[in-house]
Amino acid sequence: MEYHDYYKTLGVPRTVAADELKRAYRRLARRFHPDVSKEKDAEARFKEVQEAYEVLKDPKKRAAYDELGSDYRGGQQFRPPPDWSTQFQQPRGGASGPDAGFSDFFSSLFGGGGFTGIDPRQGQGFHIRGEDQRARLDLTLEEGYAGGSKQITLQQPHALQGGEVQMLERTLKVQVPAGVTQGQVIRLAGQGAAGRAGKGDLMLEVHYKPHRLYRLEGRDVTLELPIAPWEAALGATVATPTLGGAVDLRIAPGARSGQKLRLRARGLPGAPVGDQYVVLNVVLPPATTAEAIAFYAQMRTRLAFDPRADLK
Repeated sequence: MEYHDYYKTLGVPRTVAADELKRAYRRLARRFHPDVSKEKDAEARFKEVQEAYEVLKDPKKRAAYDELGSDYRGGQQFRPPPDWSTQFQQPRGGASGPDAGFSDFFSSLFGGGGFTGIDPRQGQGFHIRGEDQRARLDLTLEEGYAGGSKQITLQQPHALQGGEVQMLERTLKVQVPAGVTQGQVIRLAGQGAAGRAGKGDLMLEVHYKPHRLYRLEGRDVTLELPIAPWEAALGATVATPTLGGAVDLRIAPGARSGQKLRLRARGLPGAPVGDQYVVLNVVLPPATTAEAIAFYAQMRTRLAFDPRADLK
């Protein structure tokens, strides 16, 4: 009989992980299912895919199959080793044989028991849920702060008969949770790829657009707040923007550029709620008029101030 290379049938390496194996199987099973495929050898290929997955998805069967080694090639004449384990042998008859979809190679190794595939000619019993799909959801910080309904338009692949893929435009409404974080995934059930047993899900990964005022880290936001020299020196109460609206921020006398103040619970909502950090930036008035130049000259002569005193 001929050796069957199950890894080659599914187009996966011998080191394939279970989740990737499952994705490869689903992809090929949809491609070759006789109810939808237009390829002339679809039924035979479908049976090959079913048989390969039946072996490789089962850790015990896969380990036994791997014992044969990687020296065999598909189509090469094969005979089980004389000391081959009988742990899989089942009584002949019943579910075994070609009517159950087994190849001679499969039956020689595992007998006729435990095969969960079906004969696609029966037109029943084959149920594959559609694959999950992923897309990017771009939000402003204001949208993430408030949450609520957002309408999005996506280009999604749609499989046609014959294996062709067409890109279709879809418009969806997404319910955005208040306080959603960068990289968080919003799942839309039943909005993914179609399958015979229903559609998969659509996974929307949140990405925040750059903001002109705020930097985001987790649920915390940071704002750089310009203040005048006299506000820094004498202290002041300054109207400060936050995602929830302006608040009054008290600046103590003697404030410095780079000093960081904290507004509790003024970041993105959630558990825990984020904070807003305010970084002070002392901004000097420009000396562009005669009056301003004279004022700076008076400061130079009247104030005993050396900004480089610590360097001496």
